[in-house]
Amino acid sequence: MKSNRKTRVMIKFVLYHIQMKVFHSLDSIGQINNPVLTIGTFDGVHLGHQKILKKLVEQAKNINGESVLLTFYPHPRMVLYPENHGLQLIQTQEEKLASLEKTGLDNVVILPFSKEFSRISAWDFVRDILINAFNIHTLVIGYDHQFGKNREGNINYLKDMSHSFDFNLVEISAKEINDVNISSTKIRKSLQNGKIEVASSFLGRPFLISGTVIKGDGLGKTIGYPTANIDINDDTKLIPDHGVYGVEVQGLSGKHFGLMNIGIRPSIQKKENELRIEVYIFDMNDNIYGKRLKICLIKKIRSEMKFDSLDLLKKQITNDEIAFRDYITEHTPC
Repeated sequence: MKSNRKTRVMIKFVLYHIQMKVFHSLDSIGQINNPVLTIGTFDGVHLGHQKILKKLVEQAKNINGESVLLTFYPHPRMVLYPENHGLQLIQTQEEKLASLEKTGLDNVVILPFSKEFSRISAWDFVRDILINAFNIHTLVIGYDHQFGKNREGNINYLKDMSHSFDFNLVEISAKEINDVNISSTKIRKSLQNGKIEVASSFLGRPFLISGTVIKGDGLGKTIGYPTANIDINDDTKLIPDHGVYGVEVQGLSGKHFGLMNIGIRPSIQKKENELRIEVYIFDMNDNIYGKRLKICLIKKIRSEMKFDSLDLLKKQITNDEIAFRDYITEHTPC
């Protein structure tokens, strides 16, 4: 069959076009066609966020424009309250970008947040960033959004600015904002209580932990259940309630399931209250030190327990494995 070069070129163009672009400064963004822009953290990129971003993407397509999410890193609270930010984020920056790409967004612009940036007036933010840097066509923003020095900018201020600078303003309703806030709160509470399936239902996908495999003390191997110790390297990442979870491990060749333990290992701890995140991967004996893994938490198997002997611990792990293997034969987790 004769190949169609024009078709191949078109496919390549479509694949390139749908790839989300990520920028880390205003100087690097270049020309964006008719930007339809929103601003926010979007931690979790859960179903509420997805609804808002879907509206953003659709509005951009309707005017032959490009969708843009303007966000900030580090999180403003880390800069303004470095000693007491209290952040427990559903996603790391890496995880969030992977989720955002699946929404169909054209562009994500991540501006470095600093104390100096926090002092920018609302007027300067609109003029220098929204207009001069982006030349926005449309701004999609929440009714309760505040910005600029001392949070002086709000939706009414933006309505005035939209007339002065000739851009469209689309207000996200109170109901949509409240749905997003409720979802975020419920996700965090669910994770803190070990209710993984509830959290995943709000996320629209399994909750994810990503990290690098580092060396542990090797005890798991001695009892026949070698575990990979996971270093998240992000102290703002929300860690679910201590316990044993059935998981799917991504980042290795093929499909792998396993058991993840989150906790202080009360039966074998060497350092008091040292949190460990380790995963026993079914049917895997390869050396995976240094590998970057994505681990989907599917189901909580049990709470963390203290055992009087390693034999009892080993017996419980065997029972946990049987229970989760039975579960995944009847479900399609990730």
